[in-house]
Amino acid sequence: MGRPGGLSAAGKKELWERWRAGESISDIARALKKPPGSIHGMLRVTGGIAPPHRRRPALALTLAEREEISRGLASGDSMRAIAARLVRHVSTVSREVNRNGGRGRYRAAIAEERSWEKARRPKRCILAANGRLRDVVAKKLREDWSPDNTIAIMAIAVCRTINVSLMLPSF
Repeated sequence: MGRPGGLSAAGKKELWERWRAGESISDIARALKKPPGSIHGMLRVTGGIAPPHRRRPALALTLAEREEISRGLASGDSMRAIAARLVRHVSTVSREVNRNGGRGRYRAAIAEERSWEKARRPKRCILAANGRLRDVVAKKLREDWSPDNTIAIMAIAVCRTINVSLMLPSF
């Protein structure tokens, strides 16, 4: 997926080959029929170094496995039966289904796209993404709370937002 008007995979490959060969941004832009500013933006994001090819971890579910999960759910199979067919642990299948809409709304293609998106690195820091949490942490640090106590407050707040229970030591 990409932005409308962005480069295809072949276009990105050509961009990096031309950049590696020492061509100027203007020459690359002309060859790819794109504005020089968009080429500059793509290079700037990675500091002029081609990003590594993304690979799926060996233990991650594949698109074929996700499609099998989807077919199994559509035919009313149990999680245990689906897991047995995939030679996966039932909790793997159950987590996959629950994280992607549940039994009634699971779609293999959407689950696959989400898994690639969630695997992107680097991830934004929780404090950078959540202004309210950042303000609370800053306030506690100004009040001379210890970093350990502040982290505990952060963990509790994050767990509440994603509905997860957390066992924390008492301070």
